[in-house]
Amino acid sequence: MSRIGNKPITVPEGVEVTLNENHITVKGPKGTLERDLHKNITVTMEENTIHVTRPNNQPENRSLHGLTRTLIYNMIEGVVNEYKRNLEINGVGYRAQKKGEQLVLNLGYSHPVEIDPPAGITFDLPDANHIIVRGIDKEVVGQTAAVIRTKRPPEVYRGKGIKYAEEHIRRKEGKSGKK
Repeated sequence: MSRIGNKPITVPEGVEVTLNENHITVKGPKGTLERDLHKNITVTMEENTIHVTRPNNQPENRSLHGLTRTLIYNMIEGVVNEYKRNLEINGVGYRAQKKGEQLVLNLGYSHPVEIDPPAGITFDLPDANHIIVRGIDKEVVGQTAAVIRTKRPPEVYRGKGIKYAEEHIRRKEGKSGKK
């Protein structure tokens, strides 16, 4: 029995949810999100609560039950409060800057790395070594942050590279550490 899938979702004030068979649209103060849902999962709305149910206990339906409920919850949460992901840049000469909407990274390569934001994503730069990725779609925010991180992942000997702010890099000793 899915504990997450059985929880009802409360729709806050100022958020409008529309259900059309297997398609859900969520409108809120920050924007609008749409998603097609799996045909086996049933979503019903009563007043300001949403219930997600599955037809039987087959493994596929059991796995989709909690997933569908979480996706709908994340859509509602995103249109009310934006999602954000913080990244840090460590390394001598490594820095980030904005050129219009575009993010330009100097990461020790012979050329600057330019990243265009996907639709609905904005980049904030409090300083040259911190990047904040913002948006209403949790999936796109996380994917964009992951793409930025892949441009120069943190290395374990000196800690240089791009890492998530809450990430801890396990450091290794160099050759001189062995005896």
